[in-house]
Amino acid sequence: MKLNERSVAHYALSDSPADHTGFLRTWGGAGMPPTPSGAGRRCWFVLKGNLLFSFESREGRAPLSLVVLEGCTVELAEAPVPEEFAFAIRFDAPGVRPHLLAADGPAAQEAWVKALSRASFGYMRLVVRELESQLREARHSLDLHRRSSWKAVSSRCKPQAPDRWSPGLENGHSLSRDCSPMGLVEEGGSRSAGRGLAEWELQGPASLLLGRGQSPVSPETSCFSTLHEWYGREIMELRRAWLQRAQENQPECKDQDRP
Repeated sequence: MKLNERSVAHYALSDSPADHTGFLRTWGGAGMPPTPSGAGRRCWFVLKGNLLFSFESREGRAPLSLVVLEGCTVELAEAPVPEEFAFAIRFDAPGVRPHLLAADGPAAQEAWVKALSRASFGYMRLVVRELESQLREARHSLDLHRRSSWKAVSSRCKPQAPDRWSPGLENGHSLSRDCSPMGLVEEGGSRSAGRGLAEWELQGPASLLLGRGQSPVSPETSCFSTLHEWYGREIMELRRAWLQRAQENQPECKDQDRP
């Protein structure tokens, strides 16, 4: 792999946020030969994306080494010095020396192992695929739930065919128990009973929904209580129109009965 040293150094010292930082002790690796005493070298490490930089100190201006965290695994290891919380970065390619590092404590060791294990693009691809799979399952489940809910609402408020001899019918329209207008509070802006039946049929619940910018068949914008109120309002209007016509026909019947 060929890298532009100037570009890499600029990225390492830029103000872009780091994924993880801290002091680690290292034994060898690219650009850092092992110390004669075997105690390792304490350096400041900065993790940005899948790039692990090391510096002489926290204020260092030139990276000492760079490790590209692709095609590798991070696992616990034994340090040359006792009581060191060590871990190693091992690559799959043959002939590549592992990078042996040690943290100051068990909490720092665990945090570094997790951060380094999740830094590669391979890990990110796995996460994205898993999230996409969960999203597809959630959308499928939501679609099934919407369909079942709408079927239940439609079945309860489905208009019935007029039956002249069926009980509970007024003017050929059924006042079903589920869609009964009884107990519904009429809104202040309800339509007057003087309008004709044909006009009201053209301006039923579907047209009310469309007039308000809502879909009459979309479960997203309607629930059972809303549909119950809308269909009940239509039945109430039909009943009032029937009663009004019945009252208008009563004087004519009385005139016909006179001798």
